[in-house]
Amino acid sequence: MTETITGEPANSPHPLSRARAEQHDRDDPLALMRRRFDLPGGLIYLDGNSLGALPRGVAARLGEVTRHEWGDKLIAGWWQGWMDLPRQTGARIAPLIGADPDHVIACDSTSLNLYKLAAAALLARPDRSVILSDADNFPTDLYMFEGLSTLMGKAVELRTVPRAAIMDHLTTDVALLSLSHVDYRTAEQWDMAALTHAAHKVGALSLWDLSHSAGAVAVDLAGAQADMAVGCGYKFLNGGPGAPAYLYVAPDLCNTLVNPLSGWMGHQAPFDFAPRYQPAEGIDRFACGTPPVLGLAALDRALEVFADVDLPALYAKGQALCALFLALTKDLPGICALSPAKDIPRGCHVALSHRQAKTIMAQLASRGVVGDFRPPDVMRFGFSALYCRYVDVWDAAHALALEIGKSEDGLSDNQAHPSPPHPAP
Repeated sequence: MTETITGEPANSPHPLSRARAEQHDRDDPLALMRRRFDLPGGLIYLDGNSLGALPRGVAARLGEVTRHEWGDKLIAGWWQGWMDLPRQTGARIAPLIGADPDHVIACDSTSLNLYKLAAAALLARPDRSVILSDADNFPTDLYMFEGLSTLMGKAVELRTVPRAAIMDHLTTDVALLSLSHVDYRTAEQWDMAALTHAAHKVGALSLWDLSHSAGAVAVDLAGAQADMAVGCGYKFLNGGPGAPAYLYVAPDLCNTLVNPLSGWMGHQAPFDFAPRYQPAEGIDRFACGTPPVLGLAALDRALEVFADVDLPALYAKGQALCALFLALTKDLPGICALSPAKDIPRGCHVALSHRQAKTIMAQLASRGVVGDFRPPDVMRFGFSALYCRYVDVWDAAHALALEIGKSEDGLSDNQAHPSPPHPAP
């Protein structure tokens, strides 16, 4: 049976046609959200899972901060709003990750935040030395954990195992279970609540990387009883290249975990310039360096686009876009879908493998269809439901079919230029 989208009956006429995609766009309650972004004309942008599009108003906000706040107020800007940006921006992120606003702060980078929280977990479990993670976790997560190998003068073991073996390796020597909620390659999604419960059952803490989740799929840190989380600001949150990251610490841990990077912004009174470090109360203690005002101002303004969005509708549309793309491409020659099939939780990008993936992605870019390539043979297509349309999905699949047809060896002229994957009526 043909996979359909948004509950459409499988026997309806041409369920995967371009005309039907256009109809879905006309019926889309989120269609007007696209107007909140500056998108280059004629471009089909399917790489928001790597770098989100520019929300309108961000450029003007940066100009305002530069000209009027930095230019006119100079150092007074710290006391007239800049110091509030980490908590203010964190509070905007909180609804997107199912967290209390007082327990999220935007600061530093994802890598630094991973290091801080993983080290804090090891300090909180002094009789344990194992960090357990997925062998295919995002490389920077694993690199940062490797860097903890000599912390506190004891050996720290980074135990990486295949995805299917995680539960079997949750043993009583594990201090921390750390996973990416959505896999950066395949878009497979972990059951956060179940894994967190399993970690707690053996006395371990949990740390979740939400870089491919926040703003794309439903996240409920509080409901899952997650201990800690980190994420970046430049993917589905659209904060711009190198946007500040964020972190979350559960309420019962905020005043007990120790931030090993005891920078002055985590001090209870940073401008007292006291000679000894005294951690701030609550989430503020997990800040480290001076707030990057321009980056935070851009991210803070970008997050305003979520303020009046129906989040369940947003998440449902993202899944529908992925389902449509998978359905349109499933029969293309040489293609293997790496992302989960229907009814299995996934993120908002689709990964396909093909032996000519690198060449095909380059050719798609020349056609104005932007996704990304991951070695050795993975093509990723990200679907940000705020600005991606159903017709974009259909046109991208059509372009992919053309390029795959040209890449196949020994094809006839007709085969080298195939018709769209599902002809319009």
